[in-house]
Amino acid sequence: MWPLDPSRKEVLGFAVSCRVLTLVLQAVFNAIIPDHRAEAFSPPRLAPSGSVDQFVEGLLGGLSHWDAEHFLFVAEHGYLYEHNFAFFPGFPLVLLVGTELMRPLWGLLNLRSCLLISVALLNSLFSALAALALHDLGCLVLHCPRQAFYGALLFCLSPANVFLTAGYSEALFALLTFSAMGQLERGQSWTSGLFFALATGVRSNGLVNIGFLVHSQCQDFFSSLMVQNALRQLLKLMGSVFLSVFTLGLPFALFQYYAYTQFCLPGSAHPIPQPLLQLAIDQGYRTAEGNKPPWCSWELPLIYSYIQDVYWNVGFLRYYELKQVPNFLLASPMAVLVAWATWTYATTHPWLFLTLGMQRSKNKKTLEKPEPGFLSPRVFVYLVHAAALLLFGSLCMHVQVLTRFLCSSSPIVYWFSAHLLLDQEPLLRSLETVPGKPPAGDPPPGQKVPRNSIMGLLYNWKTCSLVTRCILGYFVTYWLLGLLLHCNWLPWT
Repeated sequence: MWPLDPSRKEVLGFAVSCRVLTLVLQAVFNAIIPDHRAEAFSPPRLAPSGSVDQFVEGLLGGLSHWDAEHFLFVAEHGYLYEHNFAFFPGFPLVLLVGTELMRPLWGLLNLRSCLLISVALLNSLFSALAALALHDLGCLVLHCPRQAFYGALLFCLSPANVFLTAGYSEALFALLTFSAMGQLERGQSWTSGLFFALATGVRSNGLVNIGFLVHSQCQDFFSSLMVQNALRQLLKLMGSVFLSVFTLGLPFALFQYYAYTQFCLPGSAHPIPQPLLQLAIDQGYRTAEGNKPPWCSWELPLIYSYIQDVYWNVGFLRYYELKQVPNFLLASPMAVLVAWATWTYATTHPWLFLTLGMQRSKNKKTLEKPEPGFLSPRVFVYLVHAAALLLFGSLCMHVQVLTRFLCSSSPIVYWFSAHLLLDQEPLLRSLETVPGKPPAGDPPPGQKVPRNSIMGLLYNWKTCSLVTRCILGYFVTYWLLGLLLHCNWLPWT
């Protein structure tokens, strides 16, 4: 996808190492810690399980907990229950492709085991490629190789680490989103739109990415307004915006229409195996064979909105209850980080915010060589995107998912953290080891200098600044705690 120069090789190597370590640790934690008896979706296993299947379950079973059960269920059985439609089809379809590639093993493994192996291999691949995509995007936007490099390394230690490896759609979504952003920065709007549309088929918040295409089109409109016919350019802008909305909204609309055909039109329901039908009766899950659900009679019958409202109790300020204080505390580091990034950028470029990023510099040199790093004007649209996700997630969602929500959607989390490390950590001057560049200076006596500067900061923890300790401490702590808790059916982000 990209030429593997020394920086990209280092990012890829670190990403692969982190994925391998994640798989090993989840297997260890899942083996030595008894599973918590959680009240979560846990369907019966229909296929017979042999000794090899039991081995795969013991080795990779920690990747199938919580929402991963829904994705695996959809991949194995399809959309049988109404609440399954909260999980978009992009990731289950990719898992099925992975199982097709494992056809020679079908005689040894049942479908669930093949799906678990697909989860481990594909999400490890997706998250490693997402790190490369983020590095590529950072080089294009930041014009600061060091910040782009450190941001990609921090992605490998993401606080949402467990969700980038387990049976969740975050890794695939991050890869598609960061790749789409990179294509848009290169001026490849059609390719970018395709990647953004695929991301919408993976997660619903992909719809928000319409803003990137619209912002880019508005910038093109204002830049050409003085040299071309204004009416012609306005009509072109309106057509481009409509096409962007249509392209990114199409996967969502098709998915909603499929749900409508299953639950609202007679004779469309698929037969359900008796054990799964009994589970629906026992747990109160609605199937297509029952009465029509109320959303079928809505003027705009959206099953997704109905599920979020009725099943998950998602809505404006609904989560603001005293008993949810621990979840707000759990999400607070990510909220503080993005809020801090927004404040830092807004106070540096207040006029840019007032002009919605459409500011045109009178200085030609400024246009040719924008300010490098996180404070570059080109970061504006990514900052607004992150702030919008933070605001929506804090007010309208289950706030504990804010960490993985932002970590898989926004590069700002990693760019701002890299900016703080470079700005606040003197030790980086002696640990500077960006591949292809010589170290900036000799390290103090007694300090270890590994090739990876982020690992160098961890090795020399005691001499790091407070800001560095907070950032890396947060990333690594959530990285490990997520594995420890999630893989044993304990609640996490």
